[in-house]
Amino acid sequence: MALKESQLTATLLTSVVAAVFGSLQIGYHTGNVNSPAKIIEEFFNTTWKSRNNESMPDHSLTFLWSLSVSIKDFGALLGSLGVKDLADSYGRRNSILIANALSIVGACLMFISKAAESFEVLIVGRLIFGLFCGLVMSLNPLYIQGVSPINLRGAFATLNQVSFASGILLGMVVGLETVLGTEKYWAIMLSLSLIPALLQYMTLPFCPESPRYLFINRSKEKEAEAALRRLRRNPGKLMQEMEEMREEASHTEAGVTIREFFIKRRYRQPIILVLIINLGSQLSGFNAIINYSTKMFAKAKFEEATYLTLGVGAINVAFTIVAFFLVERAGRRRLLLIGFLSVALCNLLITVTDSIMDTAPDIRSIQVLVIFFLISAYEVGPGPISWFIAAELFDQPARPIAMAFTSMLNWGGKFLLALLFPPLLTLCGAYVYLIFMSMALIAFTYTMFRLPETKGRTFEDIAAEFRGAEGIPLHNKTTFNTFS
Repeated sequence: MALKESQLTATLLTSVVAAVFGSLQIGYHTGNVNSPAKIIEEFFNTTWKSRNNESMPDHSLTFLWSLSVSIKDFGALLGSLGVKDLADSYGRRNSILIANALSIVGACLMFISKAAESFEVLIVGRLIFGLFCGLVMSLNPLYIQGVSPINLRGAFATLNQVSFASGILLGMVVGLETVLGTEKYWAIMLSLSLIPALLQYMTLPFCPESPRYLFINRSKEKEAEAALRRLRRNPGKLMQEMEEMREEASHTEAGVTIREFFIKRRYRQPIILVLIINLGSQLSGFNAIINYSTKMFAKAKFEEATYLTLGVGAINVAFTIVAFFLVERAGRRRLLLIGFLSVALCNLLITVTDSIMDTAPDIRSIQVLVIFFLISAYEVGPGPISWFIAAELFDQPARPIAMAFTSMLNWGGKFLLALLFPPLLTLCGAYVYLIFMSMALIAFTYTMFRLPETKGRTFEDIAAEFRGAEGIPLHNKTTFNTFS
């Protein structure tokens, strides 16, 4: 009975799973480079030595490795710029398939870099893979929300983050020296993302295009209805969704340019919401912990710091799964508020524990628990919701630009943090986490007073509030927060 009410069908589930093979690849290449870093750095040095008959200077080696790691995020920033044109020109599903080709090219280049004895090929491979990241982390929510019924829209969009977090953990495990993170096998390790990439090509082409794209963007009502019939089992619900799309199409403009997106009054508040939620999410300390947790645990004198980092990865996956089950029950707004407030508290506690670590070394166990709690709080709310909330706050013509904007903010935040965290840690010490606490509190405050709940509401219902709103009123207890 529950499945019948949820409108879950085999075609719908296949479509969502096929789409999130992309985010699995991205997570994998986020988590697989930390453990074998020294081995790949030695490859850089050996390659340089064979060309120049001398070892690479330490500062050059550090720069090249930093470039190799961060170039993916820079490529993602560039890739974000292509989301609108790709999604509007080729459709949501086909755009994911086109972008997947970049992943395959990038993985192949990373694989052959060792045989070619060229670290430049490895760097170019990660740059091309970064372009794929910037496209897919925006295209996936567009497609998933376009094929999902209202009561599963948030849960299925959260699956994108579940897949991403699972990829990170898988990358961490495969990158261990006891698995494939060795001098002999590291190139093979970097190529394993080809498996989900090929699985996507074997499944997604047989899934339907987003009915919303076909109806509203292309005015192909019959094709949209045919796609919806494949995705739904209840004829009554199908006709209801078709009527909702007709209603949305009647209020939808032909297209929105990037200039119109930023100057139209109806988009002003959603843009500010997306900006603050995404920057609050990316600059809340989560990425610093994911990137530097091994060093944090080593500083606290844990002998098996690498395996504690695997614990971080496991907690990351576990609580994205928790978010999957909660997002349609508790709602987006409530989870964001709980998440941001908890993350702010955790950053304060990390500041305290890190400051007194030298005088009270036994407190290191408490710090580990605080780090685990921060990861769980982030993944229950800000982590998954920041990636898809823009798709719910904007109407159909503006949605691709909004998702491109989301992608740029997320990848830009990651790139900025990777660039600034080491010098800030040197400059501020433990007090750097107070900066993260401040960002989380700003996001919490703005979300509390400005974000309407989107759970269980049609896209047209949400868009209508922004069309008619001169501003967003304060908290309304009967609807948890909405416009008047």
